[in-house]
Amino acid sequence: MLFIYNLLTIIASGIVKIAALFSPKMKLFVEGRTIVFETLSQKITPTDKVIWFHAASLGEYEQGLPVMQKVKALYPGHKILVSFFSPSGYEVRKNTKDANVVVYLPLDTLANAEKFIALAHPDLVFFIKYEFWPNYLNELRKNNIPTYLISGMFREKQVFFKWYGGFYRDALKAFSHFFVQYESSKKLLQNIGFTNATISGDTRYDRVSEILERDNNLPFIEEFINEKITVVFGSSWPKDEAMFTDYINSSVGTKFIIAPHTFGESHIADLQKSISKPTVLFSDKDGKNLADYDVLIINTVGLLTKIYSYADVAYVGGGFGTAGLHNILEPAAFGVPVIIGPNHQKFPEAVALVHMGGCIAVKAKQEMEDALSLLIHNDDSRWETGHIAGTFVSMNRGAVGIIINHIANEAGI
Repeated sequence: MLFIYNLLTIIASGIVKIAALFSPKMKLFVEGRTIVFETLSQKITPTDKVIWFHAASLGEYEQGLPVMQKVKALYPGHKILVSFFSPSGYEVRKNTKDANVVVYLPLDTLANAEKFIALAHPDLVFFIKYEFWPNYLNELRKNNIPTYLISGMFREKQVFFKWYGGFYRDALKAFSHFFVQYESSKKLLQNIGFTNATISGDTRYDRVSEILERDNNLPFIEEFINEKITVVFGSSWPKDEAMFTDYINSSVGTKFIIAPHTFGESHIADLQKSISKPTVLFSDKDGKNLADYDVLIINTVGLLTKIYSYADVAYVGGGFGTAGLHNILEPAAFGVPVIIGPNHQKFPEAVALVHMGGCIAVKAKQEMEDALSLLIHNDDSRWETGHIAGTFVSMNRGAVGIIINHIANEAGI
């Protein structure tokens, strides 16, 4: 099976190169990997001490960041290497100050795994949530390099738990310890013979809790809000926006901030056309009296987390499509009541928060409008829902401490 996997990986490499001719994202995926080994050779010397973190994309990076920061403080003499699989992670965080070296992870061929690990020669490795690459894991195991999975999640349908998944199960032997989010993941691992697992919870709760301690002030948002009830639509897709633009147009006395997931010119133009209220773009805000506008569209990146701190109500996008629900924990951390779409069952934090009453899941446009009206106009409902959301985040903190205590006692580097 491993031979077939390696053959398919080589074939996939060729297909990806062809796809790069037609897709800007795939072009980044391919071209970014052409300089990986050169970058490692230039930035990591044979005598350097290295700790390697691997994340699939930006979300996993943010999930692992609080562990990375603690590990960096624990081992100040080590260089931090971060690898990404996806351009959406690498392109946003390639210049992060939290790492010394940031690269794409080359495709999981035997040759790539051997060369990457030889050049990086890490003393300690962390994979975040998932991304189980057999050749890389087998190479780490062969070199006796301590390797940890943090915020891990396993599901019964994964290949590890199938009769034909033997070579994938063998790859899991590379992990010195599994830090998993839920009891169900621990039981699945136990069923296939792995007892080296701890239920640590999700490091994202620690990550989002840290935002409460930052300076989240945005004077232009304060000017725009002008002390009025404010709804923030975060990471919205067109399918989400189709559910709430009519409500915006019919509302009175409420401010709305929209931070779309994508903000290409054509999409922003379409969004503006669908809104009849006075609307201003972030990119055009200078020199304007922002209090005169009812809708602010954020056509840039990096501000949404701070903007959530000003929200009275938040809608988090992704739940009306198939791309996946975006991060509901950021607004929840600020004690903001959250509304989401129906496609959230694969996100345990969303399922739990809906069950507790800190989040409202809606299935259709009318339900969306009813939820917005309830939370905007009923102070008690808004306060109670937001209080549950904030408490939920606070109660689930602590994963980072569990992981760091274990590493400090057992890593021995």
